[in-house]
Amino acid sequence: MEITRVDYIRVPVDDIEAAKRFYGEVLGLPRNEHLDHDDWIEYEASNVTLAVMTPETHEYEFAALPPATIALGVPDVAAAKAALEAKGAEVGEVWDSGVCNGAGVSDPAGNRILLHHRYKPYES
Repeated sequence: MEITRVDYIRVPVDDIEAAKRFYGEVLGLPRNEHLDHDDWIEYEASNVTLAVMTPETHEYEFAALPPATIALGVPDVAAAKAALEAKGAEVGEVWDSGVCNGAGVSDPAGNRILLHHRYKPYES
């Protein structure tokens, strides 16, 4: 079996309109215009699709993803934090692990998203 890529990550939400504003306007992710569903909207995050969807219309109950299941790579975490805060999002403090830094933000459904930047190369 050959795995060629991750096609999408399902992101459960309980308010699709709030999710549209967050993923489309606040995060500024482009929407896949080839789909027109009320309960499944795809946003393109460079190399992976985030499929924002309402679980109850897909035969399971809503539950937010575990913390920081989605880590969005950004070139500058502090700048990304400032940009999101300017749009009204609450973003946690920037942390530094010694190889990368990040800050957490929640979508309107409570899904935790990590803004992440690795600045130290992987050791060979």
